[in-house]
Amino acid sequence: MGVELQPVEYSRPGAVLQGVRTDAWDVTFLAIDPDRAAEVDFTTPYMQSDYAFLVLGDSPIQRLADIDQPGIRIATPRGDSSDLHVSRMIKRAEMVRTDSFAAGLELLRTKQAHAFTASRVNVMADSQRIPGSRVLEEGLDVVYFAGLVSKGHPRRLAYVTEFIEEAKAAGLVKQAIERAGLRGVKVAPPGNPK
Repeated sequence: MGVELQPVEYSRPGAVLQGVRTDAWDVTFLAIDPDRAAEVDFTTPYMQSDYAFLVLGDSPIQRLADIDQPGIRIATPRGDSSDLHVSRMIKRAEMVRTDSFAAGLELLRTKQAHAFTASRVNVMADSQRIPGSRVLEEGLDVVYFAGLVSKGHPRRLAYVTEFIEEAKAAGLVKQAIERAGLRGVKVAPPGNPK
């Protein structure tokens, strides 16, 4: 493109959308969620995973059915796709929203939450930070990750979409996933599977 990369950092994925209101960034990469569609347009997805749950090693929670029960507290970063998506699916457990991934993990570590949820790629990495913790094998639904641009930029959206499709076809996305050691993630199929 011939432009200099200028990263804009945020403490949690949900906070990134605050930047769309102030025109702080041109493109970002997050999970697709319909609640975000009012402010941004999505490219085709480049990778996919699911939403997973991290629990302490001594937790009686063994499977997904054990999670959505009265009295169970699930920590998640506020505004993250896991907050948006899992909150719609959980009926009996309590969602506890935090201002960062670290704060959610601290609630789990100190037993102020029974589980922590995010995309499997994040939860698998986070499990390394809490010795003895485990990630439930069962996950919720499929989460697709895509490029996002603010509404009203169709040329930018087309450019990023074309780049993503070429990167998938050329094996660049697969190589990036492998190089980063992202467990529980795979390349999204060509085009838009939804």
